Amino acid sequence: MPAKRGKVGNPFRGVVDIISEMNRMSERMTSGDSSAAAPPRGHSDAWNPTTDILAMGSDLLVRCEVPGVRAEDVEVALSHGTLTIVGERHHGDETNDDFYVQERHYGRFRRDITLPEGVREADIGAELREGVLQIVVSGAANAAGPAQIAVRHVPSD
Repeated sequence: MPAKRGKVGNPFRGVVDIISEMNRMSERMTSGDSSAAAPPRGHSDAWNPTTDILAMGSDLLVRCEVPGVRAEDVEVALSHGTLTIVGERHHGDETNDDFYVQERHYGRFRRDITLPEGVREADIGAELREGVLQIVVSGAANAAGPAQIAVRHVPSD
């Protein structure tokens, strides 16, 4: 298969944050009794902030909606090509009140995003403003996408 020429493809094509997506689908499919106390959430069922990943010029932007989360309650780390966002949204003073409806998630969250090869810690900056965590990965939007492996047909005997 010949390589495509022209615009650089999406470096995240084929990369899916499977754990986060499975958690999101599970959350949508299950409905709990809002009058019962919810068990504490662990890593496998933590809430996941909605996240956009987009190119802005040559930079890659990651935007996570984290309203009610303080900057001191968020950690951004890079390890082996994976950008990890970990944080926690705390309950306010209403923890002892009886809720009629509680749709917002509290507790810890985690997002793991695979970045293109060659990204270094020095290439990454993060800021939290008005409930949106924005992470800029300098130069990462121009990275090559995943290598396409040709599949050849082998006739049956």
